[in-house]
Amino acid sequence: MACRVNHQSLQGIMEQLPFDQGGKGRHKCAACAYEAGYQDGFQQEESINLSQLFDSLEESQAAAQRHKSPHAAYAQGYLDGVIDSYQ
Repeated sequence: MACRVNHQSLQGIMEQLPFDQGGKGRHKCAACAYEAGYQDGFQQEESINLSQLFDSLEESQAAAQRHKSPHAAYAQGYLDGVIDSYQ
């Protein structure tokens, strides 16, 4: 199923992520990966299962998240969430 979430507010972040067209994250929604990472980072989760996360992500070929690395998106979201949790 294709992701139907409006990720317009994340376009700037998506544009900075590396391209990735291979591996388990292929065609997965990088914006959803970023948002999941942000939530985990904000909660400072210490046990993360990326394989399970990628299995749950919808596919996306839309907008700025097209062919972007969900690994990098999650990591950036996690970092941003941790930083914001201290403010």
